[in-house]
Amino acid sequence: MLEEFAPSLYIADGPEVQFYGFPYPTRMVVVQLSDGNVWVWSPVALTDELVIAVDAIGPVRYIISPNKIHHLFLSEWVEHWPEASLFAPPGLASKKPELNFVAELGDEPHPGWATDIDQVIFHGSLAMEEVVFFHRASRTAIICDLIQRHPESKMTGWKGMLMRLDSLVGERGSTPREWRATFLRRGPARAAREEVLSWKPERLVIAHGECVQHGASPIIADALSWI
Repeated sequence: MLEEFAPSLYIADGPEVQFYGFPYPTRMVVVQLSDGNVWVWSPVALTDELVIAVDAIGPVRYIISPNKIHHLFLSEWVEHWPEASLFAPPGLASKKPELNFVAELGDEPHPGWATDIDQVIFHGSLAMEEVVFFHRASRTAIICDLIQRHPESKMTGWKGMLMRLDSLVGERGSTPREWRATFLRRGPARAAREEVLSWKPERLVIAHGECVQHGASPIIADALSWI
């Protein structure tokens, strides 16, 4: 289930979940930090096979949720790795008070992963703000729901038509239009977009749809041009 996407960076696809009646694939990222510890982003449903694969990389120390709707599987990961620290994006700690978050993510990376991973928050939305990450060694941008590129082959029927109308399908996939409308202050989001592009990412991992191994920067610029 866990496959190497780039040096020291691995991905695993989990089961589909329902989001307002729409089937959504799930994907997580595991990074082996330079100190040997493991950083986990948006964990998927935990299985015995995944436990073995992650433990083979190193001790899990940090578990990250990138936005407040990516929390379904956090509790089972924390239960299995109780020594790991759980970090919340803006808005999630108050939404899920039963989860024991150690801190809320900010625009500056935590010292535990600052050597390897950079981050920035897309501020300005009334509905949800997302934290975007960058793995420096592999030049990989890690983006959750801000960019969605669902495979065209699976977008069938009226639900597929709505996903297409929402600009979430194929190589030109972008951000859900209803979420875009909640960014009443575009300035902070525009600054975050420029920060991401200043990293000059070569690779792109997203939670929903096709990832990119080469030439990620222009794809990100185009997908987030609405900002």
